[in-house]
Amino acid sequence: VSCWGFQTAGQSGEQELENLVLKLSVLKDFLSSIEKKALKALQEMSSATPPQPFSRKAKSIPVQTFEVKLDITLGDLTKIGKSQKYTLSVDVEGGKLVVLKKQKDSQEDWNTFTHDKIRQLIKSQRVQNKLGIVFEK
Repeated sequence: VSCWGFQTAGQSGEQELENLVLKLSVLKDFLSSIEKKALKALQEMSSATPPQPFSRKAKSIPVQTFEVKLDITLGDLTKIGKSQKYTLSVDVEGGKLVVLKKQKDSQEDWNTFTHDKIRQLIKSQRVQNKLGIVFEK
């Protein structure tokens, strides 16, 4: 009797096993489809421009230009009375600082420093309009 019950359970068990295998196959295909869609969405997100907060367009920061004088250190005492005027241009978005010196005969000499070469900005506490810039090396 117990053997007969086992066979009956075995026959319905085979049907259940076939149904389970079929369901697992459908589930596998479904998961594979979801994985492909997620990968595609991730690739599209990484290649797209980042969304702007509050749906506003980002305002560009214009290049700022300042007339400056080079600070005279003790080693440059011979240059007292001949202070040179420089033009300092700051491009925040481009990450550049340009120091332009006008020379005689309308010639120009300039140095460009990228943001990764600037190590420190030091605002003078004694002189309100004095700024020190520490560059790499």
